Amino acid sequence: MFHHVKELQFNARVSGPDPRFAQLLLEQFGGGNGELKAAMQYFTQAFGCRHAYPDKYDLLMDIATEEFSHLEIVGATITMLLDGINGELKNAMERTSLSKIMKKEGRDDLVQEALTAPQFLVLTGGGPACTNSQGVPWSGAFVNANGDLTVDLRSNIGAESRAKIVYEYLLQFTDDPLVKESLGFLMTREVSHMQMFQAALESIAENFPPGVLEADPRSSHTYFNMSDGDSVRGPWNEGKGPWKEGNWVNVEDPIEFVHNTRGLIDQKIEGTSISIEQARDISRKRSQQRSEEVNQAVEKGGKQWSTYERTLRQRG
Repeated sequence: MFHHVKELQFNARVSGPDPRFAQLLLEQFGGGNGELKAAMQYFTQAFGCRHAYPDKYDLLMDIATEEFSHLEIVGATITMLLDGINGELKNAMERTSLSKIMKKEGRDDLVQEALTAPQFLVLTGGGPACTNSQGVPWSGAFVNANGDLTVDLRSNIGAESRAKIVYEYLLQFTDDPLVKESLGFLMTREVSHMQMFQAALESIAENFPPGVLEADPRSSHTYFNMSDGDSVRGPWNEGKGPWKEGNWVNVEDPIEFVHNTRGLIDQKIEGTSISIEQARDISRKRSQQRSEEVNQAVEKGGKQWSTYERTLRQRG
């Protein structure tokens, strides 16, 4: 049950109006890497793991709720940066500087100065909009929820990383120390969430590869050199990989290799001692384990989401 507290998590402040930066900041309100996307992504992911993984459900709901609070901080900042716009729009046309938008003379200069489309001022009336800085509407397509915790947590680490970089870039476009203070807080929380998701991922014993099916050992350890010129080597194509056992097998000439193996049909297992049958056995056991984890947590018969027992005990 959500309960809104009117005070912000971090007290957003601005030194004065700045419509140009308000428009840029829309990226973190309704953009593909913004706070609304993060809140809805973690909120959506949480439902699928409530019974099977209640600790991860709690984590996802807590961070999703905090992201909504960050959305409030961004929205409050945008509103303050547009302070006075709404009042001007309420004035008669001939009494407001916004009338320049409707006249050929001065229109281009005003739009260029604001770095925003006129409809941003006209349609929002001095508040934020669920769009990015270019006016593209927020979309549920931004949300990634695959129903597998290892996939979702990795996606969340990427989401927090992208949001952190956007805040870094935004900090370069404002000289307002109070706005910088708010952006610094929001950027820092992206790093904190990144660490939380990483810790949650590491707490899952079998987190690689994602899902339940084991990779085919004939191809799992193979690196194809798909570039001409000097061969570049690194931990992604030589030495031990991310597996419990095994090493990378570097294929310098992929064309010859594909021809010799009849399109990889005759490819032999290299780099690992796991056989095809062992890989299948691992997949069967892992699939059964994950299925049991979920089924054991699912209540039989009629279901209800909440019991309210803790609330009743607290009130009693």
